[in-house]
Amino acid sequence: MIAAAVAIVAALGITAAVGLGDGDKKPGTTSGPVAEVSGGSDSDKAATVLDRPFAKPDLVLTDTQGKKYDLRAATKGKPTLVYFGYTHCPDVCPLTMSNIAIARKQLPKADQDKLQVVFVTTDPERDTAAELGKWLPAAGDPSFIGLTGDFKTIQAGARSIGIGIDPAKKEKDGSVVSMHGAQVIAFSPTTDQGYVLYGESTSADDYAKDLPKLIKGENP
Repeated sequence: MIAAAVAIVAALGITAAVGLGDGDKKPGTTSGPVAEVSGGSDSDKAATVLDRPFAKPDLVLTDTQGKKYDLRAATKGKPTLVYFGYTHCPDVCPLTMSNIAIARKQLPKADQDKLQVVFVTTDPERDTAAELGKWLPAAGDPSFIGLTGDFKTIQAGARSIGIGIDPAKKEKDGSVVSMHGAQVIAFSPTTDQGYVLYGESTSADDYAKDLPKLIKGENP
């Protein structure tokens, strides 16, 4: 089960809830609005364009090869999608990675090579570099970057882009649940800022439609 954060997007007096997972639970780390939307609500679009973009998280973690990975330095000037989740999630996390992978395959090869997809674990105790290395190619694509490290560092990085995550907890039935916001944030290759947000209901077709623009740093 995934329990996602409630991300409140406020603009022009309009509020919209995004990223609420099944069970309607909320991690206690979410505080305040995620961002402001640059225009009114458009039900035909999966993307939420942010009026106040996020700075890319200042995260230095460990990749699936066990090497240090500086998110800002490694993705500078590249179109980048960032998602926080965990490999033991039975539904939203693998579906999100699969949808992005399907959409990526529809891009021209040159654009596929440009796109960076970064999956940051919210459950680093179980999601080791090796575990991420096995899970990501199956759930998404071999090109996807998996990162693990210190939980508090990951939590602070997620919070900096409005995503709340809580430490993994063991339920009464013995299962371990990681509660986290389920948003995908797109970072522009021209500004390196997170300017577009996608909720967990975004489909592969939605991503396929928007990726060509995101790769250019344009609004979808």
